[in-house]
Amino acid sequence: MKISNKENLPEMLNNPGGENLQEILGRIAGDVTSHSLAEVRIQSGNNSSKHFHKHSEESYFILSGAASVEINNTVHKLMPGEAVLLEPLDVHQISNQGEQDLVFLAVCVPAWSPDDSFDIEEA
Repeated sequence: MKISNKENLPEMLNNPGGENLQEILGRIAGDVTSHSLAEVRIQSGNNSSKHFHKHSEESYFILSGAASVEINNTVHKLMPGEAVLLEPLDVHQISNQGEQDLVFLAVCVPAWSPDDSFDIEEA
């Protein structure tokens, strides 16, 4: 068993596109390798990098705000209470085109690892 709280979480990851990620459970937050759980916040007009994972499945559950998720060149809109499953090799990017912060939970199986994230260079 592992209990995590805001006082013992690792430093937040701030990605260049405006994605702020706080791992709650996982490799960075404390030796959990089976899966990871993170809260992600993206301010209005910002987005994640376009990327894929070779090994991990990833799910997003929208808590607040409106998401635009591009998966393999198809755009989907997600609202609070909706979720999406991203399979390994799915090229994806999540964007906040709304006026309030986009906040969602991200779950990776197995746990997220930086060496399983591959950015796609935009032409």
